[in-house]
Amino acid sequence: MTKTQTIASLAEKTGLPKAQVEGLLNQLAVLAYAEAKNGFMIPGVGKLVLVNRKARQGRNPATGQVIDIPAKTVVKFRVAKVCKDSVLGA
Repeated sequence: MTKTQTIASLAEKTGLPKAQVEGLLNQLAVLAYAEAKNGFMIPGVGKLVLVNRKARQGRNPATGQVIDIPAKTVVKFRVAKVCKDSVLGA
């Protein structure tokens, strides 16, 4: 679903105006970005977490040259078990 389709569907199901639903989704995103470092969870859907990746060596696929990839922190989304079971039909 696109953002517009999501907003229309939620507005229809909740009886709220589309502008209000869009504002809610935008504020949810802002809150998720601000709280990701602490682990932001949407119950029944999943959780945003920060993961530290170690430094490692990789290869340039075009030249085959070995390169050093520095350590870094990345954002990951871990899907909740309830969501997996519901979507995959466990």
